[in-house]
Amino acid sequence: MGSLPMQRDTGTRSTLVYTAGVGVCPVARITLPGTLVTPSAARRFARGVLGDWAGLGLLGVCALCQGGDGCPPGGHSTDRFVDDVVLVVDELVTNAVVHAGTGAELLCRFEESTVQAPAAVVVEVCDHHPARAVHSEPHSADQSGTPDYGRGLHLVGALAERWGITYHAAQKTVWARVPVDGWDTRSLAVAEPVSHRRTGSPPPGPAAGDERDWDGRGALSFLAEASDLLAGQLDEDMVVALAGQLLVPRLADWCAVWLDGESGQHTAGKGGTGTAPRTVRVWHSDESRSEELREMLGRRPSPLPGDARGGPVPIAWPADGEPGSGDGSGGDGTALACPLVAGGRSLGRLLVARQGLAPVPDDVAALVEDFARRVALAISAARQYTRQATISQVLQRGLLPSKVGQIPGVDSFLVYEPSDDGVVGGDFYDIFPAGSGARWCFVLGDVQGSGPEAAVVTGLARPWLRLLAREGYQVAQVLDRLNGLLLDDATEAAESAAALVAAASAGGQGVPEGPQARFLSLLYGEVVASPAGGVRCTLASAGHPLPLLLRPDGTVRAAAEPQMLLGVVDDVTYESQTFDLEPGDTLLCVTDGVTERRSGARMFDDEDGLATVLAGCTGLPAQGVAQRIREAVYAFAEAPPRDDLALLVLQAR
Repeated sequence: MGSLPMQRDTGTRSTLVYTAGVGVCPVARITLPGTLVTPSAARRFARGVLGDWAGLGLLGVCALCQGGDGCPPGGHSTDRFVDDVVLVVDELVTNAVVHAGTGAELLCRFEESTVQAPAAVVVEVCDHHPARAVHSEPHSADQSGTPDYGRGLHLVGALAERWGITYHAAQKTVWARVPVDGWDTRSLAVAEPVSHRRTGSPPPGPAAGDERDWDGRGALSFLAEASDLLAGQLDEDMVVALAGQLLVPRLADWCAVWLDGESGQHTAGKGGTGTAPRTVRVWHSDESRSEELREMLGRRPSPLPGDARGGPVPIAWPADGEPGSGDGSGGDGTALACPLVAGGRSLGRLLVARQGLAPVPDDVAALVEDFARRVALAISAARQYTRQATISQVLQRGLLPSKVGQIPGVDSFLVYEPSDDGVVGGDFYDIFPAGSGARWCFVLGDVQGSGPEAAVVTGLARPWLRLLAREGYQVAQVLDRLNGLLLDDATEAAESAAALVAAASAGGQGVPEGPQARFLSLLYGEVVASPAGGVRCTLASAGHPLPLLLRPDGTVRAAAEPQMLLGVVDDVTYESQTFDLEPGDTLLCVTDGVTERRSGARMFDDEDGLATVLAGCTGLPAQGVAQRIREAVYAFAEAPPRDDLALLVLQAR
């Protein structure tokens, strides 16, 4: 075919792969960033690739005029076909970038016609969030009327001969095969390079009806991949979605999952209580029939008795009408129902169905049972995490003030972002008036550790601080008394009780042994109006990151002296510092989620990093200072913060 370029210049990384001495292997790849302009770049790339292939004659000979003199380069149908492929590319890349929220890798591959299938262009788009589901249903809207995801892949389904999704441990690939209608493709006799892996093709392993390898390495590989994908999933619906992707079409032509409620009751007996199981997910090898199948199964009860605890049970083929009547199941077949049980508790049922009347081999039935066991364990773990996260969120809301006060003569702005690990954190805050309202107090604290023990200390420390302030105690005296309260036996008893309750809810795991440390770092201060303008501030820091004072000229200094953590020793005496917060002065208070934010071996506050960022905030209002610090903390490392993040800005007017 002569000399052909090895790379197209598209402005981004792309490659055309060739097989030397044989011909052309028409494959083109590009890596795209996760930005809003990415779909546009993907369309240009696809259009350019298809144009090159048409110009080289790789798309074949036009069936309209057999490549005669009146046939334009690439044939009469090129424009229409290219438009279809570009639309598919646009939908898949938009799905990855906008809805999955990541960058994407786009691959276009030409496949020759065979006896089984016509020539086609295959589009594969890989993103890096295998735990994010691809939506094929019409979008819904939240309470504000904003769609929660896009239009789905209905357009892809209309243009493609078939499409599907392949899940891997570190990525997800959505692929579509667009047939080249109206073409008689030439035989290129091209062997695909060994280095090219068809990630968009059906996953490795025997498909339904091919049992050659399920008693050997195929079964072990399938179960190993299932364990990798299901491990660590924190949402039970996503566990079910992944299970369907793994089963269809490898082991089944279609499958469905019903989940019981949290009570474990699957049906309501006559005159009794209970909830009917819900159909969580239906997956069909033919995507266009999934909705019809879902509606048909939704009209029928769960396919397995609730007291079943054994392996897969053969059941009657679930069809509404006569075989092949368009009920979504696709005619007669064989179906197995398998209970989902973890820890002796029923979680739901899994239905696996295969076309045809051949019985399911014992090896496949055993594999389904083993797979169902893994799915049940993953669902159980996801439910436990959800319960703990819900308890933590409710508890966190109860431990923090519903609203903070506004100090007269001072602009204030608070940023509080708990970590997203589902555990109650130790950071807390408060702003409140003391006494008649002439004195205002502010608090920023961090309890050592997390969970119920930290929640007890937080739940006691904040009301204690309010009580002591309203009783007229000065700043240093408040810290002295709070230190003694933390060392009191009553606090230990309350903390141990909370830990035992938490351990009981976790099935007896994590029962505390011996006394628990109750260390508390605290920044506590009060402000009063100054006759000369601004406010007078008195504060003390007990084992807490020191507050920083920013003057209008850009100078920054620490506004307190370091002192011992609270709750460590009982014979310490705390001291406070007093200074004037003049108009334009800014006081910044943070927790260690800011100062100890890590990027490799470095921390955000190394070499006075926080003071350096604060010095650049001269002239900003309180909200602007808080937002600038927050942005700097997030930009310090690629990974999101793992600790609670809290900062309070006070600026005198």
